[in-house]
This record gives sequence, structure tokens and C-alpha cells, in this order.
Amino acid sequence: MHDSASTSELHLPGGPADGPVGPVSEAGQGERLSVAHAVPSKIDMHHHFCAPEWREWAERHGLIKPGQLPPWARFEAEASIGFMDRAGIATAVLKPMLPARYHSSAQLREAINITLLSMLDVASSHPGRFSFYVPLFLDDPDASSWAIRRGLGQFGAVGVNVTANYGGVYLGDPVYDRVFHELDDCGAVVDTHPHNLPGCPPGAATVPGIPNFMCDFLLDTTRAAVNMISKRTLDRFPNLSVILPHAGGFLPYIATRMEALGRFCDPPVDPAAVRDHLRRFYYDTAGPMAPAATLLAHVPADHILFGTDWPAAPADTVLDLALPALDADPAFTPDQLPGVYRDNALHLIPQLAMV
Repeated sequence: MHDSASTSELHLPGGPADGPVGPVSEAGQGERLSVAHAVPSKIDMHHHFCAPEWREWAERHGLIKPGQLPPWARFEAEASIGFMDRAGIATAVLKPMLPARYHSSAQLREAINITLLSMLDVASSHPGRFSFYVPLFLDDPDASSWAIRRGLGQFGAVGVNVTANYGGVYLGDPVYDRVFHELDDCGAVVDTHPHNLPGCPPGAATVPGIPNFMCDFLLDTTRAAVNMISKRTLDRFPNLSVILPHAGGFLPYIATRMEALGRFCDPPVDPAAVRDHLRRFYYDTAGPMAPAATLLAHVPADHILFGTDWPAAPADTVLDLALPALDADPAFTPDQLPGVYRDNALHLIPQLAMV
């Protein structure tokens, strides 16, 4: 059984994000106007995508039930572009979600292929506005190898998307080395995303009344990052660029703790390896993230990438909270913000300049 964890978060906040973006509030404008009404130039590195063709196919094959997915998991190009224009976003990199339990590797490949074709069609139909990642399922290395060849080699994807764990086995585990060797050979960008914590019933909140995206998703990312540090993933695969979402989860806040106590891991983790990996990971701002001072204490500003989490994050969250907070964050200098919004992404993925 292939339990899709590739950006398959089924229980993120719903709300108006899946429909047309509502009017921007009049409150707190001033500096806001330069963000929400700017000529689009930002690059959104965290823009969710659920292919309508995949949804129809998955329902037809009994892999999902009608109404099972959250309301926002219905990609509509015009709604996305409308949101992007209001947020000043020129290009969005699509993070594909294919949340289902697949019965065979062949069925999984069909699901991936449907999603790739859909994203390619969206990107081709709206030149310059969209690029996309290849969804990988690391618990199926053969399907992952096929997806890498098809998505990166034939379809022009700008990277791959993986989840923090598959069946409780976290990124960094040697079981994924075969696929990571292939990704390293082509110098791939590896975008990551959290999911529900292992061992929890699907869809159930681990703390009653507290949605899993509030805390558990951040812990899932942190576990993956710590495991990659422990297993020296970026040393063993030096050509990879790994993006951690939501500002790295809790990683920036436990960096000093890990430096001090990593000796109790098995094998022990050298404090220098902690500092080195923190500087080499990339981090997106989707969230909205907390003020950046703690992150910037460990991470160079040119490794921070703009992300919205649309449409899982409703439009008002992005426009009225996340963007103004990012603009006003005292930890960033005026010279650093253009990098966060655009230049850092272009340096990481020059291909985005040619979308």
C-alpha cells in the first residue's frame, strides 16, 4: 500500500481561501499598499496544488470520497492568479498534493503522471506565472526514480517535493539514499512539507480541539531536519538544496539545545555539524512565521525564501497578517527583503527567471 504523504495535509484551515479573494481591508494600509498593490515581482515558493484531474480520477477509483478533502484543495488558476496579483506575486511554484492510499506502484505512477500533466498545462496556459515541483513518494524508490526522470528530465520541473516522513521513517534515513543519490547527481532542489505525526489516526487531532497544523506539523519538520543533521545528509549529498517550510518549524529555537545536547544522540552529533547544516538549509516564510530574529541568528538571510501557503492559508492571513509582518520585521534590513521576496529564489533556482 502506498500511503501518500506528498503534501497531503488533509486538515489545514479552510475558509474563504478556495474562493475569490475578498477585498483588502482599509485598516493598517500605509506601508501595506506597497505590498498588496505592488507590481507583481515576488516568487511564492509555497503554493499548494491539487489537480482537478487527479481528484476526479481518485474519486472514480475509490481512493478518496467526495468531500473528503478540505474546501481549499480545489485548484483554480484564475483564483490563484487573482490572489497573486493582490499579493504582488509574479510567479508561484506549485507544491503538489496527492493524498490517498495507493494500491500499487503502477497506480501511484498514474496518479503522479496525472498531476504532472495538470501542472504542466497550468504553467503552459499562464506563461511566467507558475512553475512546479515533482511529487516524490520515497517509500516507493522505483516510482520515485521514474518521477525524477519524467518530472525533472522531461517536464521541466524546478525541483522535487517530499514529506518529512513516510510511515514514520524520516528524511535522512539511509533507506532513502538510493533516491537521494539520484537527486544529488542532478543537483536537485528538495522541497519538504510536514504531515500528521506518525502513529496517529488519519485526520484525528492529537490534542482534542487543536488542529494538527498548529503544532504537530512544525514538529514533523523539526524531526526531519534534526534527523538530516544527525545523518549528515547535506555532507553525504552535497549537491542537494533542501528547503524547510514554515521557517524550519521549531529548528531555529532548539539550535543551541541541539548543539549542547547532540552528544546524547546516536551517533553523537558534533555542534559544528549542527551550525553547518542550519546555514545550508533553506527556509520559507509560509505561516505566517514568527519574527525572524531567532532564525537569522543561525541562518544567512539569503537562505530565506518567500512562501504564502495559499490556499491552505486564507487570503486574509497572507494579505493582512503575513505580508505586513514580514515587511515590518525589524530583523530584516531593507536590503535583505528583496532577496527574501525574489532574489534568493532566483539564485537557488535560476530557471525561475525563464518561466
